[in-house]
Amino acid sequence: MKPIELALSTKVPINNWSKEQIKEIYDTPLMELVFQSQLQHRKHHNPAEVQLCTLLSIKTGGCTEDCKYCAQSSRYDTGTKAEKLIKIEEVMEKARIAKMNGSTRFCMGAAWRDMAGRKSGLKKIGEMVKRINDDLEMETCVTLGMVDEKQAEELARSGLTAYNHNIDTSREHYPSVISTRTFDDRLQTIKNVQKAGIKACTGGILGLGETPDDHISFLHTLATMEYHPESLPINRLVPIKGTPMEKEISELPGDSIRKLKFESILKTIATARLIMPHSIIRLAAGRYTMKEHEQFLCFMSGCNAIFTGEKMLTTMCNGWDEDIEMLKKWGLRPMKSFRKEKLDNAVINEEDKSSTISFHT
Repeated sequence: MKPIELALSTKVPINNWSKEQIKEIYDTPLMELVFQSQLQHRKHHNPAEVQLCTLLSIKTGGCTEDCKYCAQSSRYDTGTKAEKLIKIEEVMEKARIAKMNGSTRFCMGAAWRDMAGRKSGLKKIGEMVKRINDDLEMETCVTLGMVDEKQAEELARSGLTAYNHNIDTSREHYPSVISTRTFDDRLQTIKNVQKAGIKACTGGILGLGETPDDHISFLHTLATMEYHPESLPINRLVPIKGTPMEKEISELPGDSIRKLKFESILKTIATARLIMPHSIIRLAAGRYTMKEHEQFLCFMSGCNAIFTGEKMLTTMCNGWDEDIEMLKKWGLRPMKSFRKEKLDNAVINEEDKSSTISFHT
């Protein structure tokens, strides 16, 4: 059986994909690949729904890591100043605005390498999570750097829905991007949060000077995890002035295999949808650089979530009004919070089909 046929025939996620199988799917002619990924999407998800998420930086700048793409690293002169953890009432106000505009998952990011020695910070973040869950009935996601098992358990007790910790790129390309944290460090944090009962939100960044083979290896790592990511963000690099990556990308010749092409974004999304059918695939940072028809093609390839609102940590984000208008045009509506049903066997719950969630206007 061909890999693409295997992907379409399975009723449960497959966790032992080989790189060769993933490459065969990735190399499928683009029109056929997108068509098959859309069939897969409709088997496992309601095609009329999209999850709206809003991201807030609750502690900006001053990170000790050397991620070459990041404006928040203390090692680079990007104009981003180190700030303290913001107050809980400011977080709640931002979450209320997000909910009013249709977002159902509220994500919070802090520019830390890890949570070692940050008991007070972890407690405050736990309080933020609990209040957003209880008062606003929104899903919550945080990204705080590396966490150990005990820290993950504490976040789980607060009611955290998901923990974001991207693997960023392939294992092979990773050392060219980051040296202060290993690829296996990242995988361990993902295991820690999943063991604690928190959903893993993990994906990566396209456009870091990687090759198509790196896209395949990146997908292989995610698809062979014991549990596929509940949420899989696909970011398009936004080159930040002052970061080493901005200089490296600008110096790539136009015909370089390491220069990201839009078709590679589609191939990565479509392949991810086929081999990780239950995951929510989120079009994340860099979406504002895409034209509307490019975003449309990403959704046709298997995306069913976006970040929307004021900002993506330190980069621009498409605004709520703009996104609401675009999604209305496409006939899409927001996904409910705390979505628990399992959609498989090509069956979509009838209640899910008929549910109506209004956009804020």
